[in-house]
Amino acid sequence: MTRLLDGREVSRSLLSELKERVSRLKEAGVFPKLVVILVGKDPASQVYVRNKAKACEKVGILSETVKMDENVSEAELLKKIEELNLDESVSGLIVQVPLPRHINPALVIRAIAPDKDADGFHAYNLGKMFLSPDFERLPPATPKGIVALLDYYDTDYQGKEVVVLGRSNTVGKPVATMLLNRNATVTVCHSRTKDVAAHARRADILIAAVGKKHFVTADMVKEGASIVDVGIHRNEDGSLSGDVDFKALQGKAGAISPVPGGVGPMTVASLLQNTVTAAEHQHKLKLNP
Repeated sequence: MTRLLDGREVSRSLLSELKERVSRLKEAGVFPKLVVILVGKDPASQVYVRNKAKACEKVGILSETVKMDENVSEAELLKKIEELNLDESVSGLIVQVPLPRHINPALVIRAIAPDKDADGFHAYNLGKMFLSPDFERLPPATPKGIVALLDYYDTDYQGKEVVVLGRSNTVGKPVATMLLNRNATVTVCHSRTKDVAAHARRADILIAAVGKKHFVTADMVKEGASIVDVGIHRNEDGSLSGDVDFKALQGKAGAISPVPGGVGPMTVASLLQNTVTAAEHQHKLKLNP
């Protein structure tokens, strides 16, 4: 029987713990606040931002959405980021993607203060991850959520074969690093990999982040493997699917995350965890400059 890696259940547990941390901060006079900059009116981005605001409200984190026109200049956006970097009331800051084509995402990521980088995309925070799990203070939210999901279900990483499909800076590369830090043997496949299916069939843990609907089929998966599906695609009937053929793997996979309800809720929970961690660290620095 295939076990469901239920991100909704795990995120509820994480948010409950987070609520206690927020309460302790407020008792100390610190009010964690997440600011999201939303450029343009991308429908999916608007939904994501609303979900983040709702999650913040549940745990007592203050939230603010700064809306900017899609024609805003890169210079204006960078100026706004700098203002928020200097605003002591802001604990965490993210710029929602995708961004308009005339704005360089790399410059935007670099502009965010590392200690307020709730998304965990800044080179400083990514670089620290290479040292050990002890330095994963603000890792990228989705990889952090994937590891938390696997941890919750007592996944054993020691010496296990992990195959990551996708090498993005936001998911593939950082989750590979985090699992290496936990003593897994990690293979990263990408668009130039020869015979992806052969690599996938070796995996004890398979993480699919390729952005192609139902890319992972039953014949690509080893009996009993644990599968984390990072992809999300909207079907013609309005329902959602992932990078994995979920139905075809029932009974073959040992465990699998659903879409929706798997990695998505974990990403939001991890984003909030990063915001609170940032607030805690900023408060300590203020007390011990």
